[in-house]
Amino acid sequence: MNKNISKKLTIILIAYKSEKIINAFVKKIPNNIKVIIVENSNNLLLKKQVEKKYRNIKVYIKKNEGVGASINYAVKKIKTEFFIQISPDIKFNYQDINKFIKVAKKLNNKFSALGPRFLNVNSKSHKQINQNLEIGSIDSIHGSFMFINKKRFKEIGGFDNKFFLYFEETDYCKRAFNRGLKAYQINEIKVKTEGRSVFINNKKEKKELNNVLIWHFIWSKYYFIKKNYGITMSLLIFFPIMIRIILKIIFYQTINKKELIEKYKYRLSGLMNSIRGKNSSLRP
Repeated sequence: MNKNISKKLTIILIAYKSEKIINAFVKKIPNNIKVIIVENSNNLLLKKQVEKKYRNIKVYIKKNEGVGASINYAVKKIKTEFFIQISPDIKFNYQDINKFIKVAKKLNNKFSALGPRFLNVNSKSHKQINQNLEIGSIDSIHGSFMFINKKRFKEIGGFDNKFFLYFEETDYCKRAFNRGLKAYQINEIKVKTEGRSVFINNKKEKKELNNVLIWHFIWSKYYFIKKNYGITMSLLIFFPIMIRIILKIIFYQTINKKELIEKYKYRLSGLMNSIRGKNSSLRP
């Protein structure tokens, strides 16, 4: 690895109830790479543990305002040319950082984000370029791993803070594309997802978190389409979805499936709040 990497790149980690995962993850990061952790669950112990053990890592305790807002906050703290936003459930070979920098220079830094190839994902839900290509443009880099030039990030305007979860990276890449900056996937660099970045044992809390994720996914999807394609298009797409959700709630009420009733009520609530132009306010 390039010895001057500490002057070139910073790693950003967003933490929320992920103390064990974060502690396991940072052990693998070379100590010549600067790391910023934005801790969103007010875990003062994590800050104390990590900063005491690692001189290259700084932990910031912040009010939970979402992933995009946390990354925007972290970027203001970094002084390097590049940064990698990475989820702590990703397995990554840090030697590949040099490959990212090499491609960035080859592109003359004219890109919104670079990303790796994911090895263990569903091809239907996680779009990737043709695996036979070395590098190719893609609509959006997956938010769990993004290599970004800080200057370009600021020019594009960073992430939209209105997104709490989901679609913030899609919106970022779309705005960048409108400015003539593409996103690229590099097939030579490969990563794996090893679970979830949030660790919760309590069944009630886990269920609550899943409902929050359902709520935010549809809120963000509607907001993204409305923002980028207009209200008419968004209503044409989501009106049939809303009808299907209501019919499912009615059906599951007739057979007394309480968990499914709750799930679809959260989905309906997220969609209706987004249609009405309300903020993505639901929190775990």
